Amino acid sequence: MAYQRVFVIVLDSVGTGQAGDAAKFDDVGADTLGHVGEYYQGRLQLPNLGKMGLSNLRNTPIEGVPVATPAIGDYGQMAEVSAGKDSMNGHWEMMGLPLAKQLNTFPDGFPQKLIKQIEDFSGRKVIVNKPYSGTQVIHDYGERQMKTGELIIYTSGDSVMQIAVHEEVIPVDELYKICQYARTLLNGPEYTVGRVIARPYVGPDREHFVRTANRHDFSLAPTGKTDLERLQEAGYDVIGIGKINDIFSGKGIDRGFHNESNADGMDHLDEVMQEDFTGFCFTNLVDFDAKYGHRRNPQGFGQALMELDQRLGHVLDELRPDDLLIITADHGNDPGFRGTDHTRENVPLLVYSPTMKEKNQSLGVRKTFADLGATILDNFNVQGENGTSFYHEIRND
Repeated sequence: MAYQRVFVIVLDSVGTGQAGDAAKFDDVGADTLGHVGEYYQGRLQLPNLGKMGLSNLRNTPIEGVPVATPAIGDYGQMAEVSAGKDSMNGHWEMMGLPLAKQLNTFPDGFPQKLIKQIEDFSGRKVIVNKPYSGTQVIHDYGERQMKTGELIIYTSGDSVMQIAVHEEVIPVDELYKICQYARTLLNGPEYTVGRVIARPYVGPDREHFVRTANRHDFSLAPTGKTDLERLQEAGYDVIGIGKINDIFSGKGIDRGFHNESNADGMDHLDEVMQEDFTGFCFTNLVDFDAKYGHRRNPQGFGQALMELDQRLGHVLDELRPDDLLIITADHGNDPGFRGTDHTRENVPLLVYSPTMKEKNQSLGVRKTFADLGATILDNFNVQGENGTSFYHEIRND
């Protein structure tokens, strides 16, 4: 008997150790979960993730998270085959659309021609235009932006353009219009960029600036059919929580919920779990990445994991017999690593249902994130194109 509801929670950036191709990305030694555990020196308390097998799936347990004997579900890892290591690459690959070609990145800033087009459209000058930490750039340039009304444009190691403005200087709606225009310039063929991100902030001065929940990702539309669309076309409900709707440009999603925070995202998940539907609920929790990974803050990262773990206890209690829960991540962002960019890591794969027949088994290291989507399609008897299903290992009959 198939699971009627499948819930996937993506812990954005919670990698579990360097990927096999980490050297290509200069990420040898990255280990998000391992380094957070080391920072906490045994004080990282993750009982729910732990009993699902979070330390079981690793060669070395996370400090403070004992190996479960036995785990309540199945566990493993997934390796990424896509050319990039950002959220769009990771989520698209999970849904059967790996990206074989690297999107454009701009280690020296965006071409002046692009910048001039944005200036002409917006009527505002552009400053910075180089790779920068998102919090550091508003600390360094935010006060100037408040005085001049300029646009802070910056990038990172990923295929992304980010535009930061103070909400009281440039209204959010105006910022969104500028980002939408920039999106039209970056859809190819000359420049193909994964995301244009609106990054509004507030605060009186550089010591008190904070980025707001009005962030919005204007993503490249999927370049092919995703498993979300396949499920939707087969008549199943598809629900997105967090930045899922943005990442897929709304394609294949029936309903989307915007998250103010991880806690808000879990509130939305709790609401959806009370509904009667047949299909797939896809949740992204971005605070690990946006608030702590890029800022290289292992203390905050660990605290966010512990807070999530507490909320996860309620999710486990509320699962119906015909529900399936899968917890994973889209890439790494090791707060104990050099730099401020994402890190190329394998991601956790934790699978649980109250009625799973075989528990406490390793699902190994999956060769692609697309195995996740293939498994969900297999559960609903829908044909896909990429990935190898592990549904047979986790079935409930």
